[in-house]
Amino acid sequence: MKKLLTVCFALALFLSTAAVAQEAMKQDNNMQADSGAKAVNIKGKISADGTMFVADKDGKSWKIINPDAVKGHQGHHVILNAHVYADKGEVHVMSLKMASDNMKNNSMQ
Repeated sequence: MKKLLTVCFALALFLSTAAVAQEAMKQDNNMQADSGAKAVNIKGKISADGTMFVADKDGKSWKIINPDAVKGHQGHHVILNAHVYADKGEVHVMSLKMASDNMKNNSMQ
């Protein structure tokens, strides 16, 4: 009886360890997939609340994943350097700079 109990305990321990290892590998793969996006420059306007970005080129709206990166630039016309996740409609802002008025006027023509 003790042998059976010991074998069952060992089997349960082994299976739970294997499940944890698989979950950790899945999370690592997801992180690698997200870090594979290339940073691009996009010109447009940040929303008043700082959570959305509207591109000048096509008027597409993007959710800003990290709104702290654009703090102080809400409602401004900027050039974002960001990782774009088109399938999710999201951008991760790496850096930004204010767009000059000349650039804004030229983009509308």
